[in-house]
This record gives sequence, structure tokens and C-alpha cells, in this order.
Amino acid sequence: MVSQAGKVRLSRSAAREQRRVRLGPLSGLSHVALVVWTVLVVVPILWTFLASVKSEDEIFGSAWSLPATLRWDNWARAWEHAHIGQYMLNSVVVVAFGTFGTMLLGSMAAYVLARYRFRGNRAIYLLFVSGLAFPVYLALTPLFFVVDNMGHLPLIGQFIGLDTRGGLVLVYIAYSLPFTVFFLSAFFRTLPQAVAEAAFVDGASHSRVFFQIMLPMARPGIVSITIFNVLGQWNQYQIPLVLLSGQAKDKWVLTQGIADISTSAGYDADWSALFAALSMAILPMLVIYTIFQRQIQAGLTAGALK
Repeated sequence: MVSQAGKVRLSRSAAREQRRVRLGPLSGLSHVALVVWTVLVVVPILWTFLASVKSEDEIFGSAWSLPATLRWDNWARAWEHAHIGQYMLNSVVVVAFGTFGTMLLGSMAAYVLARYRFRGNRAIYLLFVSGLAFPVYLALTPLFFVVDNMGHLPLIGQFIGLDTRGGLVLVYIAYSLPFTVFFLSAFFRTLPQAVAEAAFVDGASHSRVFFQIMLPMARPGIVSITIFNVLGQWNQYQIPLVLLSGQAKDKWVLTQGIADISTSAGYDADWSALFAALSMAILPMLVIYTIFQRQIQAGLTAGALK
């Protein structure tokens, strides 16, 4: 007698075998491509972590050898003397507010564009999506002057101008909205209309239907795009480089702090501390992706499957 679990395993094996036969040579090529891609991604990360606990002589002497002793003082030196701790805190604050603002505004805009029909709906949607076509380098100079002008506004200018975290958060939100609206609007279109109509019949308002019914139903897509926004804003370098000058060094984000380690001393840079700082920047993103990996995959496939 074959158990139920055994039947499931057999059916899965049969499905894999049928898929392999159907794909033919493409199956082997896809596996080779995945292996090559894995090596290209994993090896530099492992080398960075290895270099973070080695001395500079060991890094430049034998790059792939194991360290004689684990030099955790590299991490302590990067955290304290290079102020990586302060830069990481700044990054956490900016990314937290930037992601929250992006998801709040982006989900509301995407829901309205996806579920309501009004004059100019398509034009507004295309206006959002067109933001995906403009690289960040193209707008750095206009952004500088826009944020500088916002700094002259009465009452709130000192919080959203140049050399402020608020100004950086607003720009992060603006640059994350196009992809967020594009992704979530397609996801909201797949949600059943009957649920919203039943809530309206029961007397629910539009805002209540959105926040208490539709938003929880869109949770897979919300989680996926949230993680993408966190990753994109955490790794951003060009925008903070333009909006946060050297006079506001206490407000620098992590990417600026890491770059400062490699450039402040010229050819005499502290490479051990630099790799330690890089490891600190990589670790949070690895942890986040590992924890939410299943949710990300479910969110990316849910809309397509529906």
C-alpha cells in the first residue's frame, strides 16, 4: 500500500519528468544558466563577508585564503570610527518613512485607477507609468533645485529642503510611486468586484471598503512591492549624494558612508573596514528577503494566476 504522501511525491516526480521531456534540451540549458547566475551572485557576497574579517595584508596577499584569525575589530572600527552605525540608523529612518509613504499613496492611487472609471483615468495612469522611463540620472539637477525651493517654504521648509531627511523621503516616495502604481493597479484589477459591491450595499464607505476589505485581499501584492521598495530605497546612492551635502554628514545614509570610507583617505583607504561596512549593508537585506521569500513569490504569481 502506498501512503498518501508517497502518492503526492510520485505525482510530483511524474510532473517533473513530463516537464523535462516537454522542454527537451532547454531544461538542461536552464539549469546551467541558473547555476552560472547563482555563482555570479553568491561568490562576490561570500568574498565580501570573508574580506570583512581579514587584515589588509591578507586581502591583497591571498584574496581567497581563509583568515588566520577572525578580525571582528574591523566591524567595530567601521561601526564606531567610520560612523556606520549612525549612517545605518539614518537609512532605517529614511527607508521606513519612504516605504510607508510610497505604499500608502501608491496603493490608494492604484486602487482608484484600477477600480473606478472617470474622465482622465487612463491619462493619469500613463503619467504614473511614464515615470519608469526616466532614469534617476536624468532628473538629478532638476531635483536639486526643486528640493532647494521647497526648503524656502514657510514653516515646513526646514524639514523638507536640502540636507534634510524629510526632503530625501519625499524624493524616495516620488521615485518609487511609478512602479508601485503600475504593479498594484494590475493586482487590484484581479480582485472580485462582488465583495466590494456587497460592502457598499451594507453601507460601507469607499475608504472603509479600501482599507478593511480590498487592502487585506491584496496582501500578497502589497508585501511583494513593499520588499522591492525597501530594497530599492536601501541601495539608493545617487539621490542622497545630491540632496545631502558634506555639511549634513550626520544625516548621511549608509551608501554615502560606505563610499566615504573608500574615498576619504585616497589610496590609503581602510579596506578591511570598508568590507565590514558592506557586509553590514548586505545583511539586513538578506534577512528580509529570506524571511519574506515565500510572500514575494506568492505576490508575483498571484496576479498572473488569477
